[in-house]
Formats: sequence, structure tokens, C-alpha cells
Amino acid sequence: MPRYCPRCGEALHSDSTTKGEVRKTARRAYEEPRSTTKKRARKPNAYNAKYSKAFKSIQGKYKTKSGSWKKDGFKRAQKAAHAKAKRM
Repeated sequence: MPRYCPRCGEALHSDSTTKGEVRKTARRAYEEPRSTTKKRARKPNAYNAKYSKAFKSIQGKYKTKSGSWKKDGFKRAQKAAHAKAKRM
């Protein structure tokens, strides 16, 4: 089996079975990231802002004294926060 160049993916010697064609897997393995710029964070929509405010106000009822969630607490807190956000 021929060896491939880590940068371009071409066979290193001429007696390869691919006859100079670039092997797809070799190219993908050594590709550099396409973009180094970071994406901007998306702005929360109006409902998301209402829901997060409602969730923060409700979550204390569904947690224990130590701060961990009660049994099915997170699921019930989510449902209650959605209902509260709907009324807002």
C-alpha cells in the first residue's frame, strides 16, 4: 500500500495503485480548519428572554436545600416556566 503526503494527500512514490489520484481520506485527515474567526453568539429572541426570566424565578421551588434538583424537579420547573412565560 502506498504512503501519502500528510499535507496534500498525494502518493509519495509513482508505483501506487491510485496512479497519482488524491485519496479522499488522506486529504480530510490533514486539512487545516477552514476558518479561524469565531461566530457571533445569536441574540435571544423575546420568548427566550421571557422563559429564562420565568425559569430563574421558579427554579427554587423545585430544588432541595442543598441546591440539587428534586425528583423530576427540572422537568416540572421547565413546564411551569413555559406556562409562566406564556402568560407574561
